[in-house]
Amino acid sequence: MKTFVWLVKREFWEHRGGFLWAPLVAGSVFLVLNMMALIAAEVIGMRHGMHFGGSDLHMLIEKADAGDLAKVGTGLDLALLSSTGIIGIVMGFVVLFYCLGSLYDDRRDRSILFWKSLPISDMRTVLAKVVSAVVLVPVIAVVIGIAIGIVQLIMFAIVLSFHGINAWQLLTLAHPIRTILAMITAVPLYALWALPAVGWLMLCSAWARSKPFLWAVAAPLVTGLMVTWFNIMGLFNLSSTWFWHHIVQRIILSVFPGSNLVFDEHQMQAMAQLGDDAPSAILTPGSSFLLLGSVELWIGVVAGVALIAAAIWFRRVRDDS
Repeated sequence: MKTFVWLVKREFWEHRGGFLWAPLVAGSVFLVLNMMALIAAEVIGMRHGMHFGGSDLHMLIEKADAGDLAKVGTGLDLALLSSTGIIGIVMGFVVLFYCLGSLYDDRRDRSILFWKSLPISDMRTVLAKVVSAVVLVPVIAVVIGIAIGIVQLIMFAIVLSFHGINAWQLLTLAHPIRTILAMITAVPLYALWALPAVGWLMLCSAWARSKPFLWAVAAPLVTGLMVTWFNIMGLFNLSSTWFWHHIVQRIILSVFPGSNLVFDEHQMQAMAQLGDDAPSAILTPGSSFLLLGSVELWIGVVAGVALIAAAIWFRRVRDDS
């Protein structure tokens, strides 16, 4: 176990730029852009004589009903969560290219000869890279996203206080603990959902003698075009869209956080049955675990495990000499 932890640490040290600095820079840029937007709004307001003070807000809150206050709280929760959008996109690209190079780069620079000389099995090496992709990277991204979101809320509170608005009166309508828990509980679900894509990308990384990105992307796209052209899915009473939706998209785009909300119809239907609107339902920790009831998730997990096993085998037998 100690050796495995050191293997994961090695992955972090070797890819610190993508694992840590990429989401940190993305979150910082997002924060700076929001700050610039606030400054621009202040300047425009001063030029046109627009003013929004505490008395106006107090009047609006007094007239608001429970539904309106709930929407304000949801908006504040989304503000806390908003930074994770750009961080999640950056994280998806980091995981994508990390997996593609994880087993190919050390064959290309011949450093695989050094690592194979150590008493470390290929299975441990590959599994350490899998854990780095589906656990370590998301955890770092979530921590950075939470920190950036809190700073953003504090920044909004400071700006509102300049207008005589009791910012804490607004912030009490938010649910920061619930939102943060939703972000944390999404990590293990992301690990399960992304497993088939991670397995496929690492298989291409272990198998391809050159250009693993081309193989990883072109192979499913060409297969999808062939299936569509010859209407192969019609033999199973399925449309070609099913293949693109459940196969091509899953093994390429599942590394991007939130892709399950787009591709998994079961979860969207379950969230609709909660009787809550989409934004507030997504922000609850329980909504993440609705994905566990999806058959598509577990089929993907089985496929991901099989692909990772194949990557381990190719790692063991591939000889580029």
